Amino acid sequence: MANSIDKAKLKALYQHRWQPNLKIPLFYGIWIGLGIMAWHAPHWAIVWLCYLAMGYMQMGIVTFMHDCTHSVLFKAKWKNWVFGAFAMIPLLISFTAFKEDHLLHHRFNRSNKDPDAFTMGKRGVGDYILFYAYALIGVVLTAIQFIIIFPLQKLRGTKALIHWSEIALHAVITVIIFEWANSQGIASEVFALWFWPLIFFGFFNSVRFVAEHYGTPWNAGQLAGTRTIISNPMHSWFWNNINYHIGHHVYPAVPWYNLQKLHVLMLPEINRQNAIVDKSYCAVFFDAMINGPESLKRNIARNEERNAKSVKIKDPDSPSTSNGTSLNN
Repeated sequence: MANSIDKAKLKALYQHRWQPNLKIPLFYGIWIGLGIMAWHAPHWAIVWLCYLAMGYMQMGIVTFMHDCTHSVLFKAKWKNWVFGAFAMIPLLISFTAFKEDHLLHHRFNRSNKDPDAFTMGKRGVGDYILFYAYALIGVVLTAIQFIIIFPLQKLRGTKALIHWSEIALHAVITVIIFEWANSQGIASEVFALWFWPLIFFGFFNSVRFVAEHYGTPWNAGQLAGTRTIISNPMHSWFWNNINYHIGHHVYPAVPWYNLQKLHVLMLPEINRQNAIVDKSYCAVFFDAMINGPESLKRNIARNEERNAKSVKIKDPDSPSTSNGTSLNN
């Protein structure tokens, strides 16, 4: 893959620039401003629209945090850790747990060792329950996974200590805020301002998460096992190009603001491997909800069908047979 891209152009994409990160205070400003609007809104409809928009903005803020897991949001490694931990405070989970899980996901993308590959199973009752529960209450399941399950399973020594210290810090901050709110007689209002945007964020995060890998070839590597979504410009801007996900998985050290340029450089290889590029988060998510959890047999069959259609479109005179790219790895 590296040989198919001009090395000088790729090297330029690794370079950090501080100007794009001015979006960080802008996003926090919008998020806080929406909270103020919701607090003072004269009508319930405006309140709920603000909650929805706050959840959407929280998704954008979390994509900044996501770059911190790869230590690419800032040049200094400690700045990535500090911002990552700070950005996680409203979510209550620890940056340490999320980072360790996410790096394992990258290392073992779409394989049996991928901690995020829960969409793949045997389509049993448990697989269906987990799959649709994540779509509906993903933020709750994510909290359980990253606060308790993953840390107990995977974190040891210093990492475990840092994780539980983060959780303790979140608990202290939460208690202080709600003790103050209770003393002012506004505890229920403060809870609503935190809880409902978080629920909306959880739905947006579920849509994004499912769309990034669902249905891609199993155990086929970083490029073929990831989906890029050429979404509308609004999603790309507010979610910091996370939709250009193939490029991110192949070159995770490229900062968010260079992912569109990286996609252009990678297009020849993306086309050669017949990797999946779709146009809509909603279309992929609805397809996943209709078809349910994956199984290896269904995954292979669906990708063989997709490959056959792709061959036929590129060359109408070719036999309608699959090219078999990486599906049986």
